[in-house]
Amino acid sequence: MKKRTQSGFTLYELLITVVIVGVVLSFGLPNLREFTQNSRMTGAANDLHAAFQVARSEAARAKTNITICASANSLAADASCGGTWDQGFIVFVDENADLARAGDTESVLRAHSEVAEGVTLVFANDARYFMYASTGLGRIVPGNPAVSQVVMCDERGNVTAAGGNSAARLFVATPLGRATILRDKDLIDAALANIGGTCP
Repeated sequence: MKKRTQSGFTLYELLITVVIVGVVLSFGLPNLREFTQNSRMTGAANDLHAAFQVARSEAARAKTNITICASANSLAADASCGGTWDQGFIVFVDENADLARAGDTESVLRAHSEVAEGVTLVFANDARYFMYASTGLGRIVPGNPAVSQVVMCDERGNVTAAGGNSAARLFVATPLGRATILRDKDLIDAALANIGGTCP
Protein backbone atom coordinates (compact mmCIF):
# COMPACT_ATOMS: atom_id res chain seq x y z
CA MET A 1 0.00 0.00 0.00
CA LYS A 2 1.44 3.41 -1.06
CA LYS A 3 1.87 6.17 1.50
CA ARG A 4 0.36 9.53 0.53
CA THR A 5 1.81 12.79 1.78
CA GLN A 6 -0.87 15.02 3.31
CA SER A 7 -0.50 18.72 2.40
CA GLY A 8 -2.20 21.63 4.14
CA PHE A 9 -1.81 24.26 6.85
CA THR A 10 -0.65 23.58 10.35
CA LEU A 11 -2.57 25.12 13.22
CA TYR A 12 0.23 27.67 13.78
CA GLU A 13 0.22 28.77 10.15
CA LEU A 14 -3.53 29.23 10.25
CA LEU A 15 -3.36 31.30 13.44
CA ILE A 16 -0.62 33.54 12.02
CA THR A 17 -2.69 34.10 8.86
CA VAL A 18 -5.76 35.04 10.91
CA VAL A 19 -3.69 37.52 12.98
CA ILE A 20 -2.25 39.15 9.85
CA VAL A 21 -5.70 39.48 8.27
CA GLY A 22 -7.03 41.00 11.50
CA VAL A 23 -4.25 43.60 11.63
CA VAL A 24 -4.77 44.57 7.98
CA LEU A 25 -8.53 44.93 8.48
CA SER A 26 -8.10 47.03 11.63
CA PHE A 27 -6.17 49.58 9.58
CA GLY A 28 -8.23 49.29 6.40
CA LEU A 29 -11.84 49.39 7.61
CA PRO A 30 -11.78 52.91 9.15
CA ASN A 31 -10.25 54.26 5.94
CA LEU A 32 -12.85 52.44 3.87
CA ARG A 33 -15.63 53.98 5.97
CA GLU A 34 -14.21 57.47 5.50
CA PHE A 35 -13.83 56.83 1.77
CA THR A 36 -17.52 55.86 1.58
CA GLN A 37 -18.58 58.95 3.52
CA ASN A 38 -16.48 61.21 1.30
CA SER A 39 -17.97 59.61 -1.81
CA ARG A 40 -21.51 60.27 -0.56
CA MET A 41 -20.72 63.87 0.27
CA THR A 42 -19.03 64.48 -3.07
CA GLY A 43 -21.91 62.85 -4.92
CA ALA A 44 -24.55 64.98 -3.16
CA ALA A 45 -22.61 68.20 -3.78
CA ASN A 46 -21.88 67.37 -7.42
CA ASP A 47 -25.52 66.44 -8.12
CA LEU A 48 -26.75 69.83 -6.88
CA HIS A 49 -23.98 71.70 -8.66
CA ALA A 50 -24.67 69.84 -11.93
CA ALA A 51 -28.38 70.71 -11.66
CA PHE A 52 -27.52 74.41 -11.43
CA GLN A 53 -25.14 74.14 -14.39
CA VAL A 54 -27.77 72.41 -16.54
CA ALA A 55 -30.45 74.93 -15.54
CA ARG A 56 -28.26 77.91 -16.32
CA SER A 57 -27.09 76.67 -19.71
CA GLU A 58 -30.60 75.57 -20.73
CA ALA A 59 -32.13 78.91 -19.70
CA ALA A 60 -29.66 80.78 -21.90
CA ARG A 61 -30.03 78.30 -24.78
CA ALA A 62 -33.83 78.04 -24.82
CA LYS A 63 -34.42 81.69 -23.79
CA THR A 64 -36.90 80.73 -21.08
CA ASN A 65 -37.13 80.44 -17.30
CA ILE A 66 -35.67 77.31 -15.75
CA THR A 67 -36.38 76.46 -12.11
CA ILE A 68 -34.68 74.09 -9.68
CA CYS A 69 -36.86 73.13 -6.74
CA ALA A 70 -37.20 70.59 -3.94
CA SER A 71 -39.58 67.77 -4.85
CA ALA A 72 -41.11 64.97 -2.83
CA ASN A 73 -42.03 63.08 -6.03
CA SER A 74 -39.05 63.92 -8.24
CA LEU A 75 -39.05 60.64 -10.18
CA ALA A 76 -42.80 60.55 -10.86
CA ALA A 77 -44.28 61.42 -14.25
CA ASP A 78 -46.14 64.32 -12.65
CA ALA A 79 -43.17 65.51 -10.57
CA SER A 80 -43.80 68.85 -8.92
CA CYS A 81 -42.26 71.31 -6.48
CA GLY A 82 -42.88 70.60 -2.81
CA GLY A 83 -41.29 68.68 0.00
CA THR A 84 -37.70 69.04 1.13
CA TRP A 85 -34.39 68.89 -0.70
CA ASP A 86 -33.35 65.67 1.00
CA GLN A 87 -36.38 64.00 -0.65
CA GLY A 88 -35.15 64.99 -4.10
CA PHE A 89 -35.27 67.86 -6.57
CA ILE A 90 -36.13 68.64 -10.18
CA VAL A 91 -34.98 71.03 -12.89
CA PHE A 92 -37.86 72.08 -15.14
CA VAL A 93 -39.01 74.63 -17.70
CA ASP A 94 -40.99 77.31 -15.84
CA GLU A 95 -42.44 79.46 -18.62
CA ASN A 96 -44.69 81.59 -16.43
CA ALA A 97 -42.16 81.83 -13.55
CA ASP A 98 -44.67 80.69 -10.91
CA LEU A 99 -42.46 77.99 -9.32
CA ALA A 100 -44.97 75.29 -10.29
CA ARG A 101 -45.04 72.75 -13.11
CA ALA A 102 -48.13 72.94 -15.26
CA GLY A 103 -48.87 71.60 -18.72
CA ASP A 104 -46.87 69.63 -21.24
CA THR A 105 -44.60 72.55 -22.14
CA GLU A 106 -43.09 72.78 -18.65
CA SER A 107 -41.08 69.60 -18.93
CA VAL A 108 -38.60 68.18 -16.44
CA LEU A 109 -35.02 68.45 -17.68
CA ARG A 110 -33.37 66.62 -14.80
CA ALA A 111 -34.62 64.76 -11.73
CA HIS A 112 -32.73 63.59 -8.66
CA SER A 113 -33.98 61.16 -6.04
CA GLU A 114 -33.44 61.50 -2.30
CA VAL A 115 -30.02 62.45 -1.00
CA ALA A 116 -27.63 59.67 0.04
CA GLU A 117 -28.19 58.16 3.47
CA GLY A 118 -26.30 59.97 6.21
CA VAL A 119 -25.98 63.28 4.33
CA THR A 120 -27.67 66.31 5.91
CA LEU A 121 -28.58 69.44 3.94
CA VAL A 122 -28.97 72.80 5.73
CA PHE A 123 -30.43 75.57 3.52
CA ALA A 124 -30.26 79.28 4.31
CA ASN A 125 -33.73 80.84 4.78
CA ASP A 126 -35.31 77.41 4.21
CA ALA A 127 -35.10 78.17 0.48
CA ARG A 128 -36.97 75.77 -1.82
CA TYR A 129 -36.03 77.00 -5.30
CA PHE A 130 -33.62 78.81 -7.60
CA MET A 131 -34.73 80.24 -10.93
CA TYR A 132 -32.72 81.22 -13.98
CA ALA A 133 -34.16 83.81 -16.35
CA SER A 134 -33.90 83.60 -20.13
CA THR A 135 -30.63 85.56 -19.90
CA GLY A 136 -28.98 82.77 -17.91
CA LEU A 137 -28.89 84.96 -14.80
CA GLY A 138 -30.66 84.34 -11.51
CA ARG A 139 -34.24 85.54 -11.16
CA ILE A 140 -35.92 86.32 -7.83
CA VAL A 141 -39.60 85.59 -7.21
CA PRO A 142 -40.85 88.12 -4.61
CA GLY A 143 -41.83 86.56 -1.30
CA ASN A 144 -39.87 83.39 -1.99
CA PRO A 145 -36.24 83.21 -0.81
CA ALA A 146 -33.97 81.67 -3.41
CA VAL A 147 -31.17 79.22 -2.66
CA SER A 148 -28.05 81.11 -1.60
CA GLN A 149 -26.10 78.86 0.79
CA VAL A 150 -26.34 75.15 1.52
CA VAL A 151 -24.21 73.32 4.07
CA MET A 152 -23.85 69.59 3.40
CA CYS A 153 -22.50 67.36 6.15
CA ASP A 154 -22.68 63.94 7.74
CA GLU A 155 -22.11 62.55 11.24
CA ARG A 156 -18.53 63.86 11.21
CA GLY A 157 -19.73 67.46 11.14
CA ASN A 158 -17.48 70.32 10.06
CA VAL A 159 -14.13 68.76 10.91
CA THR A 160 -10.81 68.76 9.10
CA ALA A 161 -10.56 65.67 6.91
CA ALA A 162 -7.69 64.18 4.91
CA GLY A 163 -5.96 66.78 2.75
CA GLY A 164 -6.70 69.63 5.16
CA ASN A 165 -10.19 70.33 3.80
CA SER A 166 -13.43 70.07 5.75
CA ALA A 167 -15.42 66.86 5.69
CA ALA A 168 -18.49 69.07 5.07
CA ARG A 169 -19.30 71.03 1.92
CA LEU A 170 -20.62 74.56 1.37
CA PHE A 171 -22.67 75.13 -1.78
CA VAL A 172 -23.01 78.81 -2.73
CA ALA A 173 -25.29 80.25 -5.40
CA THR A 174 -24.93 83.98 -6.10
CA PRO A 175 -27.94 86.11 -7.14
CA LEU A 176 -26.47 86.17 -10.65
CA GLY A 177 -26.64 82.38 -10.75
CA ARG A 178 -23.00 81.37 -10.34
CA ALA A 179 -22.78 78.19 -8.28
CA THR A 180 -19.69 76.84 -6.53
CA ILE A 181 -18.69 74.29 -3.89
CA LEU A 182 -16.32 75.19 -1.06
CA ARG A 183 -14.59 73.03 1.58
CA ASP A 184 -12.99 75.65 3.81
CA LYS A 185 -13.76 74.91 7.47
CA ASP A 186 -13.93 78.58 8.54
CA LEU A 187 -16.26 79.50 5.68
CA ILE A 188 -18.56 76.60 6.57
CA ASP A 189 -18.59 77.67 10.24
CA ALA A 190 -19.49 81.21 9.17
CA ALA A 191 -22.25 79.92 6.88
CA LEU A 192 -23.74 77.80 9.68
CA ALA A 193 -23.72 80.82 11.98
CA ASN A 194 -25.38 82.91 9.26
CA ILE A 195 -28.00 80.24 8.57
CA GLY A 196 -28.54 79.52 12.25
CA GLY A 197 -28.18 75.78 11.66
CA THR A 198 -26.09 72.93 12.98
CA CYS A 199 -24.04 70.28 11.26
CA PRO A 200 -25.07 67.50 11.30
